Amino acid sequence: VQLQASGGGLVQAGGSLRLSCAASGRTLDIFGLGWFRQPTDKEREFVAAITRNTGITYYSDSVKGRFAISRDNAKNTMYLYMNSLNSEDTAVYYCAARITTGPINLKNEYEYDYWGQGTQVTVSS
Repeated sequence: VQLQASGGGLVQAGGSLRLSCAASGRTLDIFGLGWFRQPTDKEREFVAAITRNTGITYYSDSVKGRFAISRDNAKNTMYLYMNSLNSEDTAVYYCAARITTGPINLKNEYEYDYWGQGTQVTVSS
């Protein structure tokens, strides 16, 4: 599975952005998809995740109510709609895919099998 993240950029505080993550390869084997982010000089952290078939979503507390994750299986693409952005949302955003099914925690980055290259989101105040 190959993942290509896009849509990052510079946005003013309070603004919105939409990130996309296009998957290719063995996409039918994907069980879950997630977004993670890594601010400069900080650890990578979970943002949101979604199961490919059932569309069950998960969010971190810091983005709940502001961000929305979705997927379009026909296009093999996952989206992250980010609203009410603030400076703490500035980070490199990564998308990731989980192949194996079973009881897993999609909020845990170590549960993922494939990663995209990351896209920079910068929120100016």
